[in-house]
Amino acid sequence: MKVLYAIQGTGNGHIARAREIVPLLSRMCELDLFISGSNSQVQLPHEVKFRSKGLSIFYNKSGGVSLCKTLTHIRFRELIREIRELPVEKYDLVINDFEFISAYAALLKGVPCVGFGHQAAFHSPATPRPRRRELLGELILKHYAPANSILGLHFDRYDSYIYTPVIRSEIRSLEPKTSQHITVYLPHYDDKLLIGILTELKDYYWHLFTKNVKNIYTHKNITLLPIDSKNFTQSLASCNGLLTGAGFEAPSEAMFLGKKVFALPIKGQYEQKCNAKALKMMGVTVVKKVSRRFVHKLRTWVETAQPVAVNYPNITEQLLETILTQPQQVHTIVPQTTLVPFFMRYMKV
Repeated sequence: MKVLYAIQGTGNGHIARAREIVPLLSRMCELDLFISGSNSQVQLPHEVKFRSKGLSIFYNKSGGVSLCKTLTHIRFRELIREIRELPVEKYDLVINDFEFISAYAALLKGVPCVGFGHQAAFHSPATPRPRRRELLGELILKHYAPANSILGLHFDRYDSYIYTPVIRSEIRSLEPKTSQHITVYLPHYDDKLLIGILTELKDYYWHLFTKNVKNIYTHKNITLLPIDSKNFTQSLASCNGLLTGAGFEAPSEAMFLGKKVFALPIKGQYEQKCNAKALKMMGVTVVKKVSRRFVHKLRTWVETAQPVAVNYPNITEQLLETILTQPQQVHTIVPQTTLVPFFMRYMKV
């Protein structure tokens, strides 16, 4: 069986999950990889056959999505050309982790496509949402990467076709311990803002992971580290807790290791609002924004919060076998009609 595994390269979570999935898939089928997106700091140590700048999300310095920068980096005509030219017809199946180009190429050319990953879980109405749902956010989650069938991942099994997270083998093999430092992963916030906050809490030690340094160095009570899978794993394994966004992979791994989590969702990103709701339901500390009382809230969390107990069994290989050999057990959906295939048929590129 010939399979194209298409991975969203915006951010680091999708690539981190792929590092676990690719070796397993390679043993099960003839596999090629496609990555689109341009702002991930984690590398995939496997041969990638197709690459694209794709659609990427960019952030401002105050913890939110930069709509202007994101829109100016969209290349509509080139995207349409890439959709039309990506040779998905040479594959028996596309496994899609929220990747735009391959999803629409498969839809256009009639190739079976399975949406596999965190965003696929939002096809279920049972997946937690904030009190005020956002129409645009819902449309993006459900139509950004259309698929014929889905198998979702989330913090809990909210529906029959939603499973617990893929936890990397290097995380599962750790023997966690607790030291004094707090691990900080907030790449959507400006380093100066974070350093100002963390130095106020001078009684505690912080490991701040940032894309803006190449070498590890210490500033007062903060150790700044480049975003690197090995360093992050080591810091997470021994930390007293994790201060991070309301993403998926980092909170999942922290909770699996028995670490307490403080979630600060990215402003303007609906998926993170949904994740924040799910985390709050589980008992995780969630703060919507950095305000005048933020330092007090962070200090209270450090001193009083406790980890949330989770059960995340190692079922990754089982899920991949289901996708490849038992497609009848994967939740089937009918891709909703969109205007993109219409324009692709009639726009000259």
